[in-house]
Amino acid sequence: MLQKIKLILSLVLFAAIWSNCQEPGQFQAPIGYEPVYVPIPRGPAVQVGTFVIPEGLNLSGGEVTMNVIAASPLEKIRLVVKTGANESMTIAEDSLVLGKIHLRLRGDLPAGTTRIGLYLEAAGDHDLRDRPDIQPESFTLGQQSFSVSHARKVPAYRMATALRTFGDDGVAAYRIPGLVTTPRGTLLAVYDIRRNSSRDLQGDIDVGLSRSTDGGITWEPMRVIMDMGEWGGRPQDENGIGDPAVLVDPETGHIWVAALWGHGKPGQMVWGSSQPGVAPTETGQFMVVTSEDDGLTWSSPRSLTPGVKNPEWFLFFNGPGKGITLQDGTLVFPAQFKDKEQMPHSTLIYSKDKGLTWSVGTGAKSNTTEAQVVALEDGSLMLNMRDNRGGSRSVAVTSDFGQTWKEHPTSRTALPEPVCMASLIDNPYRPSMLLFSNPATDKGRYNITIKASLDDGNTWPTNLQLLLDEGKGWGYSCLTMINEHEVGILYEGSIANLVFQIIPLKDLIGPQ
Repeated sequence: MLQKIKLILSLVLFAAIWSNCQEPGQFQAPIGYEPVYVPIPRGPAVQVGTFVIPEGLNLSGGEVTMNVIAASPLEKIRLVVKTGANESMTIAEDSLVLGKIHLRLRGDLPAGTTRIGLYLEAAGDHDLRDRPDIQPESFTLGQQSFSVSHARKVPAYRMATALRTFGDDGVAAYRIPGLVTTPRGTLLAVYDIRRNSSRDLQGDIDVGLSRSTDGGITWEPMRVIMDMGEWGGRPQDENGIGDPAVLVDPETGHIWVAALWGHGKPGQMVWGSSQPGVAPTETGQFMVVTSEDDGLTWSSPRSLTPGVKNPEWFLFFNGPGKGITLQDGTLVFPAQFKDKEQMPHSTLIYSKDKGLTWSVGTGAKSNTTEAQVVALEDGSLMLNMRDNRGGSRSVAVTSDFGQTWKEHPTSRTALPEPVCMASLIDNPYRPSMLLFSNPATDKGRYNITIKASLDDGNTWPTNLQLLLDEGKGWGYSCLTMINEHEVGILYEGSIANLVFQIIPLKDLIGPQ
């Protein structure tokens, strides 16, 4: 009996000594890794994942081994731990990383550390078409090595440009993207410059423009193209103009931008304070500007409201994003109005004489607002609408410029939405192909996704969808075809107010 007790004690002692003297290569239970699928911006650092450290581990020093896959080295990689509600500390960092790296901790981890953030930073000139991939493999802590267990697999990351974000040029926030490609191949991005806060009109808000002549690789400094100044003797914050939509006329090369101007009524939202009538002191104004030199210079703003708005309506203005030009040269903007009962309706506004005069359709559906329009192969127009009922987009079709509407079979079923603006374009290089983007959820503005339809919007196959950003943001987006093979998207993302990305069409629909 005594010999059995001695044997048991010896085994226990041996096990204790063995567990405390293991070599780093002898792996214990894994450390968790939770990846986050977001764009990798050129310049700012972004968090792409979190290591989850089990409680009770020895936190004295160590290193992380991971594989960095990219076309060229990433500028920096770092590990960060939170040390307070608004405080953090970098515990490891390396520069110009590529291939297998060993990221050594600078010292012991703070007591109680259970989560460590993994951050990436790309150079300002990193290739926008690169697809970096980060594969953590092992983690050493206190002379013990641990494999890394990935909570899920995410695709290779996509590069991005943080085109506009909080604080740029001293501005509080940027919102409401519009994006087009001109006949010369220039990309024009329009948006709200919300100078003092991120709130909607009324406020000190102007319409800005960013211009790229190399397909979105670089962008010229921001221009202000719509600013109502101190019109009527009222201050800037009582003359806000925003919610832009941009349209290109390929026949003339002229570019149109439409926006909503609110005058007076300080501290009140234009959506709720605009009244019946047509004068600026009564109601919000449907304003337009034009450029005849590829977006370099712009006309002064003029109002379409007196000639097109029903005086009984409380408000009438464009749908943000973009408009279209039909094959016969007709200019078409999506639009919206609040009727005499203050019920909102999506509609469209069009001009058959290159913008000299404009006409307005009827409401496509009650309780709908921000819409986008495309021309289908049969010549009809499809209006894809934000629906305040929530859950899914409403879709209607017209063959008479909105005098009558027919609900589309996909309406309220095919395209989930959390009550948010969305983008819809056709692909001029391929008949019957439509592209759509929005937060692909029915609640919450996250999961910015591009979807493709190959049959004029009758179906939206699940295998023709591409997630771009699963993080939370304001969720508005606008698409354009950069060229025959690439899609450009500008959206309100999780990493910046306005994020621009180049997406190869083959990544969405496969080789064709």
